[in-house]
Amino acid sequence: MSKGIPKRNEDYSLWYNELVKKADLAENSPVRGCMVIKPYGYSIWEKMQAALDKMFKDTGHTNAYFPLFIPKSFLSKEAAHVEGFAKECAVVTHYRLKNAEDGSGVIVDPEAKLEEELIVRPTSETVIWSTYKNWIQSYRDLPLLVNQWANVVRWEMRTRLFLRTTEFLWQEGHTAHATRQEAIQETEQMLDVYAQFAEEFMAMPVVKGIKTPSERFAGAEETYCIEALMQDGKALQAGTSHFLGQNFAKAFDVTFANKEGKLDHVWGTSWGVSTRLMGALIMAHSDDEGLVLPPKLAPIQVVIVPIYKGEDSYAPIDEKAQEIRKALLAKGISVKYDNRDTHKPGFKFAEYELKGVPVRLALGLNDLANNTIEIARRDTKTKEVFALDGNITGKVEELLADIQHNIYQRALGFRAENTTKVDTYEEFKQLLDSKGGFIAAHWDETAETEAKIKEETKATIRCIPLDAEAEEGRCMVTGKPSKRRVLFARAY
Repeated sequence: MSKGIPKRNEDYSLWYNELVKKADLAENSPVRGCMVIKPYGYSIWEKMQAALDKMFKDTGHTNAYFPLFIPKSFLSKEAAHVEGFAKECAVVTHYRLKNAEDGSGVIVDPEAKLEEELIVRPTSETVIWSTYKNWIQSYRDLPLLVNQWANVVRWEMRTRLFLRTTEFLWQEGHTAHATRQEAIQETEQMLDVYAQFAEEFMAMPVVKGIKTPSERFAGAEETYCIEALMQDGKALQAGTSHFLGQNFAKAFDVTFANKEGKLDHVWGTSWGVSTRLMGALIMAHSDDEGLVLPPKLAPIQVVIVPIYKGEDSYAPIDEKAQEIRKALLAKGISVKYDNRDTHKPGFKFAEYELKGVPVRLALGLNDLANNTIEIARRDTKTKEVFALDGNITGKVEELLADIQHNIYQRALGFRAENTTKVDTYEEFKQLLDSKGGFIAAHWDETAETEAKIKEETKATIRCIPLDAEAEEGRCMVTGKPSKRRVLFARAY
């Protein structure tokens, strides 16, 4: 199978784009900036959804669905919010088309103008908080813990499959609480859920932190985030959790009677991850041969490839392969038995390597004669011969767990090697151009210095790590006192 994927060290961006297409994850759509997520790619997203959805429900959240369209007046009720999203909004102004009188095609019917223009959902805070006003009257109605799985539209000028598209899929949690502390605890809890998912399912180590005021979500009092490092030395924001304070409750007059009978505005949070996680998964682990998928998210965890010539040799191989397949399925392992006679084994090996299938089993007549089977693992590209009368299911279970662990450790080691402390601005700029990665440096906590660094180097403060130790120092740019290091990187 000819893969035709460029090497990462030659053109990382092209490598990524070609891998997404050739591994059958997604492709560009006829609508500029939008994508078609293909069945194999959507299968990975479904596994992400299922794992996250269970984690949300285990922490007391329930799913609902809110409208795709938002009245334009809603967006203007929270000043910071509209400022943050205004440039990305798609606006519906008319509701009907008609044929042009000159026969040139279809045009918008000017008489079908909406009384109030509608925004195609860029995020749902406004429409949800408008709804919450009807749902919340008393402290007995709190906390309100709601999530929705949906699509959103943000009009992007520069797009890239999964990482930044005009329309994308995501989940957005929106919760309401009786006290400030409860809302902060919710915000922190959901950040922990995202970090746990990234590390335990995606095998991707993340840094938990707080965004600076200039990088904060529009309308939030505090934004918490998880940041991951990709193999090209750039950072990727993998999830955010926002403490909204009472901003949206005040904007939409969402009040409740507390235990003392007094009216107060509720306290809010919102939190979300999107199909951007697919891009993170690809860039964190994959290699020049294709995808490397962590077993917990792989649509196919094991592929069985029979090797035979003619019908006579196929029957005994098929019987044994089917037996192994059923045994693995009984253990809850997802298996594909590829017995197509239209493709040679070598083609199949390359195809499943490209698609990142964690474990491959190959079985031929010689293997049957020797009572063995060949087992290959995708992460290390190593093979071994295993006895057919051994505990194959146990062996595969062990391998899958080891692959999951190994992929995580490899990414963790990469991050450690590419996280550097610097004390001078010159060293900072030199390191950005030569190596990239996470750079821990002192900053004077002013927006002016932050903006200067971004303008001159294209690097941003990814977060103020929650586990950052107190360390007296001086800002690498201004020399002003600093109490701790923050994490810089160029980012997606």
